[in-house]
Amino acid sequence: MNHPVQISGSLDPAFKRVKDAFATGFEKGLELGAALSIVVNGKVVVSLWGGFCDKEKARPWREDTLANVFSTTKGMTALCAHKLVDQGKLDLDAPVAKYWPEFAQVGKEKIPVRYLLNHRSGLPAVKNLLPMDALFNWKAMTSALAAETPWWEPGTKHGYHAITFGWLVGEVIRRISGKTVGEFFRDEIAGPLGADFHIGTEEKLHGRVARMSQIRPSQAGGAYKKEQFNLVEIILKNPQGVTARAFANPPSMAEPGVVNTSEWRTAEIPAANGHTSAKGLATIYGNVAKFLSPASLARCYTQESHGPDEVLKFSTRFGSGFMLSQDLEEAWFSPNARSFGHPGAGGSLGFADLDAKVGFGYVMNRMGLSIIVDPRPGLVAKALYESL
Repeated sequence: MNHPVQISGSLDPAFKRVKDAFATGFEKGLELGAALSIVVNGKVVVSLWGGFCDKEKARPWREDTLANVFSTTKGMTALCAHKLVDQGKLDLDAPVAKYWPEFAQVGKEKIPVRYLLNHRSGLPAVKNLLPMDALFNWKAMTSALAAETPWWEPGTKHGYHAITFGWLVGEVIRRISGKTVGEFFRDEIAGPLGADFHIGTEEKLHGRVARMSQIRPSQAGGAYKKEQFNLVEIILKNPQGVTARAFANPPSMAEPGVVNTSEWRTAEIPAANGHTSAKGLATIYGNVAKFLSPASLARCYTQESHGPDEVLKFSTRFGSGFMLSQDLEEAWFSPNARSFGHPGAGGSLGFADLDAKVGFGYVMNRMGLSIIVDPRPGLVAKALYESL
């Protein structure tokens, strides 16, 4: 039997069922430490946290605890790209090679920037196995991608660019702005909002970072459906295939414990290693209409890719840089059309709902078995909409 975990923080009484849903993950033994923040109409209505930053349970989770949110970072990188569009510096329908000339190699001269954001570029992975240290070498990764031949004819299909998304979109941002993604994001988005979200986390902040751990299938019970385990099976069946390469090339991406190293935290891997508090995540999504134009916001929630995913091997939906609520019932996060966001592998989730004026942020350090929306934040999101 799991011992009760104290849930700290505050909430508007109208959202009591949200707190109950958040507590469910702890009651079922699925959480180690986690935090939740929800902004409605510009006001924080839920700010909750509980549990521990480490499996030894020596460090209690606090309001300002930072967690690695994996692909939830992609949403922040996409926001940077849309900000450049609003500044008149980036045209999503222009060729990538206009901004990054080396990208034109091996017939890629006509691929538009838009295909990098909506996962249609055919570059979800590098085919040849890369050195372990390439993961932390920006030039090595962008050079490899510039020289790569697409896995499919760009624009004809889509497939989740699990890690390459950050280097592809990020290099365009860097070429235009002269800043790294982390610098641009800090200066243009997180900094002005006072949002505690970092792409490239300074060493002085590492003491606030929770250590990531894994939910074992035996611990998960019935919380996860069998189809959510299929990714590992696909990789094992074809270690040189697109799915395996997308998630494990460079091989250091699959190294146990790499995400708890100082090297991982301080690097800029803009598809996978953002570190944030729940409040930082909700603050950005809750204020997105203040720093993006209506036209850019419409691109975020308008479907651009839908159907069989060449990498994940099930149907997915994307806007321009963002996941939308998916076809799978368990991968839903909002009932409203003008919603967009991004989950992170293992459980984190951030999204904006322009119709309900919601900004949502959920972070945790015990990774579940989901690649897209995890049952834990999914249950909380359902309770949120029942409370509005």
